[in-house]
Amino acid sequence: MAVKVIVGSQWGDEGKGKITDILAENMDLVVRYQGGNNAGHTVVVGDKTFKLHLIPSGVLYKHCQCVIANGVVLDPEVFFQEIETLKSQGIIVTPDQLKVSSITHVILPFHRLLDNRQESKRHEEKIGTTGRGIGPTYTDKIARAGVRVMDLMCRERLSKKIKKHQWEQLLPDHTLDVEAIIDQYFELGKKLKPFVIDTSLFINQAIDQKKNIILEGAQGTMLDVDHGTYPFVTSSNPVSGGACVGAGIGPHKIDEVLGVVKAYVSRVGEGPFPTELHCETGLRLREKGCEYGTTTGRPRRCGWLDMVALRYAIRVNGMTEICLTKLDVLDGLSTVKVCVGYQIDGELLTEFPLDVDDFTSAEPIYEELPGWTEDISGITDFDQLPANAKAYVQHIEKKSGVKITMVSVGSRRNQTIHILQPN
Repeated sequence: MAVKVIVGSQWGDEGKGKITDILAENMDLVVRYQGGNNAGHTVVVGDKTFKLHLIPSGVLYKHCQCVIANGVVLDPEVFFQEIETLKSQGIIVTPDQLKVSSITHVILPFHRLLDNRQESKRHEEKIGTTGRGIGPTYTDKIARAGVRVMDLMCRERLSKKIKKHQWEQLLPDHTLDVEAIIDQYFELGKKLKPFVIDTSLFINQAIDQKKNIILEGAQGTMLDVDHGTYPFVTSSNPVSGGACVGAGIGPHKIDEVLGVVKAYVSRVGEGPFPTELHCETGLRLREKGCEYGTTTGRPRRCGWLDMVALRYAIRVNGMTEICLTKLDVLDGLSTVKVCVGYQIDGELLTEFPLDVDDFTSAEPIYEELPGWTEDISGITDFDQLPANAKAYVQHIEKKSGVKITMVSVGSRRNQTIHILQPN
C-alpha cells in the first residue's frame, strides 16, 4: 500500500498527466486535490490523445476509481462536456468509477465574466489568468460566500446563495438572467447527484483498506498561491501540503511525494522567468516540446532548467523522488545549460528569493554541459542513453539531492525509462 502525491515542480506543464497515467495502472484510486479546468493534462495512448481538465488521469483504466475532491473548483458544464468527449473516444465514465465531493465549490457563469473583467482592468499588471472563473470562485470560497456542489441539489438554497451576491451590480456591463442560471444549475445538480459523495470519507476508507492511491495536483509549485511567484500564481495550493487539505486526509497518511521535473522550464502567462530564452533555442524548445497550453492553446515561454527554483520546490514539497520529463526535447543541442545561482544587485544567491522584485531582476548563473545529437525517443533502458544525456540526468540528481526514478523521452506510455522503483 502507498499513498503518493504527484506534484509539479515548476510552473506547471511538466507532464504530470502522463506520469499519473503510467502509475495509475497499478493504482486503485486517483484523486485530484486542487485547481479547476484552468489546468490540462494530455495523455497519449496508442493513436489516441486524451485532453483532461477536471477528471483525473486514472480514468483511462477501468479498474481505477477517480475522485474530484473538495479542494477542486468544479465547472459542471465542463465536467459533463469532458465525460462526453471521453465517451466519443471510447471511454465510458460512470458514477461507480468517478466520485465528486459534495463540498467542492462550483464555478458559475458570473465567475467567468468577473474573471475576464478583472483581468482586463489590470492592464500592464496582468496575471495571465485563463479566464475560466477559477480565481473568483476561490475568492468566494475564502469569503464564505461560495456555492458548493451540495447546494445545487436544493433550488431554494441555490437561489438564496446566488442572489445574495447581487451579480447585476458587480457586472453592470452584462445582461444577466439570474433566474435562468439558477434553473440551469439546479438541473445540472440533478445530473451531477449520482457522482456526489463524501470524498474525504471515501479516500480515508480506501487508505484503511490498504489501497494504492495517487493524489494528483494541477499546475506547479511556482504557481502556488503561498509558495509561488506571487502575485503571478494560481488561486490554490498545488504543493504536496495542499493534498491533505484538498483531499481531506491527515499528513501522516502520505508515504511518498513524486516531483515531476521538465528537463527544461516553461511558463505560460505573465510573471518573472530568469532562465527564459528570447532566441532561436527558446523557439526550438517550444516547437519540439509542443509547448502550447492544453486548456488555452497559448504558447509557453521556454528556458533552461533552473536548479535554484527546483531545490526550493523540493524543500516546500518534501519530494522523495523525481521524474524527469521531456529529456528528448534536448536532442540535437550541442550544449545544455543549467542555472545554479542568481546574481541580484551584485550579490550571488543560491537560494530562491521570496521577493518577486528580486526574482524579476535575477540574472541566471549557468553551468554548461555537453549536449547529444542522438534521437533518444525510443530508448527504454537508462544505460542505453548517450553518455552526455546520462550525464545530464545524473547532474540534476546530484544537484537536487533527490533520486530520479523515471525519465520520460516522449509523450507515449512506452517512452518512459524506469531507473529504480522506490521501496
